[in-house]
Amino acid sequence: MQAISHYQQVISDYFNALSVVKDPVNLYEPAAYILSLGGKRMRPVLTLMAAEIFNADCKEALPAAVAVEIFHNFSLVHDDIMDDAPLRRGKETVHEKWNTNTAILSGDAMLIMAYRYFEAYEPETFRDLAKLFSKTALEVCEGQQWDVDFEERNDVTVPEYLKMIEYKTAVLVGAAMKMGAIVANTSQENADLIYDFGRNLGIAFQLQDDYLDAFGDPETFGKQVGGDIIENKKTYLYLMALQHGDDVSKEQLKELFCLQPENSDEKVEVVKNIFTTSGADVQTKNAIEEYTLKAFDMLEKLDIDDSKKAMLRAFGENLMQRKV
Repeated sequence: MQAISHYQQVISDYFNALSVVKDPVNLYEPAAYILSLGGKRMRPVLTLMAAEIFNADCKEALPAAVAVEIFHNFSLVHDDIMDDAPLRRGKETVHEKWNTNTAILSGDAMLIMAYRYFEAYEPETFRDLAKLFSKTALEVCEGQQWDVDFEERNDVTVPEYLKMIEYKTAVLVGAAMKMGAIVANTSQENADLIYDFGRNLGIAFQLQDDYLDAFGDPETFGKQVGGDIIENKKTYLYLMALQHGDDVSKEQLKELFCLQPENSDEKVEVVKNIFTTSGADVQTKNAIEEYTLKAFDMLEKLDIDDSKKAMLRAFGENLMQRKV
């Protein structure tokens, strides 16, 4: 197992050399555009890392890693349409740069492109990868639909919210790691454990995103602090505040989440104060720790060297200490 930067370079070199543009240009150019925007590319990095954890050369897992990254970017193209988002990674979103119809069709093509990368493997490995990929892709869609549904509901429960972020975000993290395990041809038990490690870490990561959106440092968070509050998103913080706050603060919170003031600064500060006084901030940090520890429990059961377990634990700890 090597440094994260090594795996990032392998992925970066591949996409820098990748040429997907052909006729009709308006189908393939948007795909090339979104893939060129980069980002941290942590999901494909996890696929390469997992392959080497189980004693395979990481480059054997490169086609699977590329499939994961293309699928992730396909989902971003469609998410941006649904959110009417103008920017992605500081650049114009695909539907803004071209148009909505082109973005939809180009996204569809990316999903099919992702599947084709599994053709690089022998039939048994191809079958296992495609089966996991299909299951995960459908779960991501289910998570996205729940997220949309929750915008119109005022009775979302904590278990429902956790299931939504598990499907929308965490299952792809778990699948990325399990794909590396499949390519390395490790045991079924190891493959399942590394999946659960990634899935639990993915839930912790999303909960931390909820927390940082409200309480992160504006200089390091990388996006507008309080964005979820401004958009009236019912995050884990919001649900905890409703569960643990007093009657006055709960009614105030519900009223504030029905408003879209032109200047949101006061709203953000009042909501953050409710999150703090109700203990929602502490409850959220406790949940982040709980799911991180669940991930680390999976490591102890893996049939790998202790040194590799330590490296995976350090990776998880580093991820959970982020300020962005």
